[in-house]
Amino acid sequence: MTDPTSVLGNLLWTPDGSPTEMESYASFVKVEKGFDWAGDYHRLWQWSVQEKGVFWSSLWDWHDVIGDKGTRLLINEDQMPGASFFPDASVNYAQNMLAEADDRPAIIAFGEDGRCTRLTRAELKTTVMALAGWMQSKGIRRGDRVAAYLPNGEHALIAMLATAAIGGIFSSCSPDFGLTGVSDRFGQITPRLLIAADGYQYNGKVINRLDNIAKLAQAIPSIETVVVVGYINPKPDISQITSAVLFEQTLICDPLAQFVPVSFNHPLYILYSSGTTGAPKCIVHSVGGTLMKHICELRLHSNVKSGDKVFYFTTCGWMMWNWLVSALLCRATVIVYEGNPFYPEPERLWQIAESEKFTLFGTSAKYIDAVRKAGLIPCEKFDLSELRTLCSTGSPLSAEGFQFVYEAIHPNLQLASISGGTDIMGCFVLGCPVLPVYAGEIQVRGLGMDVAILNEDGQKISCKQGELCCLSPFVSMPIGFWSDDDGQKYKAAYFSHFKDVWRHGDWATLTEKGGVIIHGRSDATLNPGGVRIGTAEIYRIVEAFDDVIEALVIGQTIADDVRVILFVRLADDRTLDDELQAEIKADLRIKASPRHVPAVICAVPDIPRTRSGKISELAVRDIVHGRDVKNTEALANPDALVHFRDRPELAG
Repeated sequence: MTDPTSVLGNLLWTPDGSPTEMESYASFVKVEKGFDWAGDYHRLWQWSVQEKGVFWSSLWDWHDVIGDKGTRLLINEDQMPGASFFPDASVNYAQNMLAEADDRPAIIAFGEDGRCTRLTRAELKTTVMALAGWMQSKGIRRGDRVAAYLPNGEHALIAMLATAAIGGIFSSCSPDFGLTGVSDRFGQITPRLLIAADGYQYNGKVINRLDNIAKLAQAIPSIETVVVVGYINPKPDISQITSAVLFEQTLICDPLAQFVPVSFNHPLYILYSSGTTGAPKCIVHSVGGTLMKHICELRLHSNVKSGDKVFYFTTCGWMMWNWLVSALLCRATVIVYEGNPFYPEPERLWQIAESEKFTLFGTSAKYIDAVRKAGLIPCEKFDLSELRTLCSTGSPLSAEGFQFVYEAIHPNLQLASISGGTDIMGCFVLGCPVLPVYAGEIQVRGLGMDVAILNEDGQKISCKQGELCCLSPFVSMPIGFWSDDDGQKYKAAYFSHFKDVWRHGDWATLTEKGGVIIHGRSDATLNPGGVRIGTAEIYRIVEAFDDVIEALVIGQTIADDVRVILFVRLADDRTLDDELQAEIKADLRIKASPRHVPAVICAVPDIPRTRSGKISELAVRDIVHGRDVKNTEALANPDALVHFRDRPELAG
């Protein structure tokens, strides 16, 4: 077992001096705007947050966005919320995604059953315009909602781009959502069109969704037509679904003649919060905000270039899918995978990475840890020489996880731990291809993102733990929440803690290098004896034990104080005996502090997580305190909650 605290902050990677997109952009800015960053990223970042309008305008020009930028760059700059970028601009997201429709590969879609579909940029555009033409013939217009209940394959991308092409609003859920979960989401946004697959496959098991589709169409009266994709059966029986048509039939139609221009701040996506503490929030994101944010993050921060192969392990219910497909803006190839990443063998994704020559591999911190716990060393079996960037998100990646990447995956790549979320359609903090990587630290605050760490009094702090906040408007702020006409729910979600400041809900530290360490969600921080402790600090140490597969920690209120309770899921051949408990407690005491030592350690066979793979500390905290979990449909494995209820060792 490697001591994760001993490697925290270690230098792991230094850029080799190869040209980057960030340097290309900086040279453009020097000529066009007279600003010289002098090779200093933090100087560029400071300029980007002080001159927000100029920064985003210059990025528009450098990328050569298709559209009319208008004359005004930013209005109501001092209002948060209330600011508006490019209020006079018109643009179409799909038009920019499908530019240069040639024979270069656009999407490669893999399934765990071995299927592989390849579409060029020309083929993708032809299909998108046919579906968009059919939508238009059915009366789907600008502002109408199109709901997608689809696996992560080519059909999801086609459906989204066709919706965007006509100025519609796209919203998706992955097919592993049950009927209640998907109805709770789509039912709020009154879609006119539902595009759904007849089923999906996971871990070798085929799951049929035709009954769910029929019930969903009945449950949501606004749905006028259902398009069914034959994913598990090429010709599914759709006779029981009202107003249904097969996907292939929609393509026999006059194609859309031209893209429909919309305003910069017109809605593009509706995404959903996890919903574990109530009904999911419907977060509305704009066309222009998504476009500009993803150009910035993919091209500048992730160094994605024309011809690159970009992969992220995700589903259509996680915002990383929306981020991934925007790689088309860079003229890169989007690579998607539907299914269990460990099926039919643990090396599955690395086999594809080798065969397709991935340049960017994106995944979750939990997947990296699972690879490590499985004893895999991908670099020994696979040629990953084309891989330049590995992105990790979903939860904080431990310092040991950083080191494992360089030892077992690739010794010379940019490891970009990134953090942001559904709320902002991107990242607050992320990678930087011109700066070194240090174990356990996210490299930088994002360009155009006025990120600071604040203490309880709302004062900026560094090298101390506090709330991750954004102090001024940014381009990908949500338009708002659907059906929140007066904006009160939106304001309460992000602006109620500090006046006129976005509080994101992450407990973090700004390091002396200008990087950021995320310690966990601030609403899940522990407070024993009045001292706040980030949960990630405990996970980093506990999950370094080979015997521990994963852990979950909560604070339990007892007699007007809080005690730390640690749950561990152990390897199959291990039990939680006194010796292992003593080792865990001793490590936490020595490597963290006495306050990090749990009062009780419990073994559980499973740990609840959201559908995007994040462990659900709040749901467990509610169960332990005798409260009902309001929306178990938000969990991928709600049955796991039973292991936390009425445990005798937690009584009193």
